[in-house]
Amino acid sequence: MSDPEADASDAVDGPMVVLLDVMPNGRPDDDRPQYRKSPVAYGLGTDAFRLYELTLDEETDVAVSDRIALDGPAVGRYHEVSFDDLTRNAAAEIEYAVEDIVESDEERFVDFYNEAGPITLRLHQLNLLPGIGKQLRNKLLDERKRVPFESFEEVSERVGGLHRPKEVIVERIVEEIREEDLKYRRFVGYEE
Repeated sequence: MSDPEADASDAVDGPMVVLLDVMPNGRPDDDRPQYRKSPVAYGLGTDAFRLYELTLDEETDVAVSDRIALDGPAVGRYHEVSFDDLTRNAAAEIEYAVEDIVESDEERFVDFYNEAGPITLRLHQLNLLPGIGKQLRNKLLDERKRVPFESFEEVSERVGGLHRPKEVIVERIVEEIREEDLKYRRFVGYEE
């Protein structure tokens, strides 16, 4: 059996995924005989929130919410999929996986509050976040001019009316994952 923690550390520089669903006996809609099926998993990329279907090594022992390297020894091959291709279990895990990614890389998402810029003359990236209108956006912009934010807690303390800055980011990322026809995207598929 492979240790997913060890597998993840083998390819630290490569893309990582959080597992959303693991099917050790292959896909249920695969009509091939059991001996020809490989273990399959669905994962969410930690960098650009892309969804993947992974064919796992037979000896790999992983579970939902484990992090593994896409190019590591646990993964035979993988390809990108859409939200509609996911199993119900994988779709139900997305919000938890996004929350885990945002919590574990808080600085990256706090930096969004510090660095977000205008999209058009009338629309700002901050306005893409649920519940952030013109007034709240202006408060955020004023506060970040004074001193950049260091944490979600600081964003919440310094910007009256924005009580859950982490949850707002999580909500937007989940929306971008689920809705393929959004006009503006800032997190899903966004490469820095």
